[in-house]
Amino acid sequence: MAAFGGLFWRDLRLALRQGGDTGLVLGFFVLAVILFPFGVGPEPAILRRIGAGIIWVAALLSALLSLDRLFESDYQDGGLDLLALSTLPLELAVLAKCAAHWMATGLPLALASPVLAIIVNLDLGEIGILTASLLIGTPALSLIGSVAAALTLGARRQGVVLSVLVLPLYVPPLILGAGAVEASMTGIGARAYLLVLGALSLAALALCPWASAAALRQAVE
Repeated sequence: MAAFGGLFWRDLRLALRQGGDTGLVLGFFVLAVILFPFGVGPEPAILRRIGAGIIWVAALLSALLSLDRLFESDYQDGGLDLLALSTLPLELAVLAKCAAHWMATGLPLALASPVLAIIVNLDLGEIGILTASLLIGTPALSLIGSVAAALTLGARRQGVVLSVLVLPLYVPPLILGAGAVEASMTGIGARAYLLVLGALSLAALALCPWASAAALRQAVE
């Protein structure tokens, strides 16, 4: 656990010290949400109807921006070889890097969402559901994205290939997250959507580190 914690804090400190990933992700997230009302019109009813979907789509695209650097720096400087040869299982190393990625990108997105939800005219209760869905669902984005990042490691035009691979896999969290807010609007209740979204994140937690580690071993051989 000491090695796991050390790798987690190392990656998190690098992300926060450089500031590029978190600042770029948050900046894109805010601008994407703000631009939507200019395209669809300022009518409050329309914005409220599609607001959750707007914020979730912006969150997905924002999280995608930093995925190509999840393993790239370690791959370039030889750190990935050291991780593969260390006593820490590579699956746990992947999990530590995914946790740091979520802390630097997914968590700020979820914390910024209530302010942006006001722009798209969501009610207080719907803002709470939206924030909860992002807190529950964004870990799955980092975990699923780690598989695509590992598979495309060292590829030419990695960012484009990674986007093609990962965007279809992001559809279920998008549907469940936006659906939770819509269910709250209609009075059905968002509990079922949030539970399934949580199950998806737990499934990604159980499966994705193994798949990412297998792809990384192939990359370093």
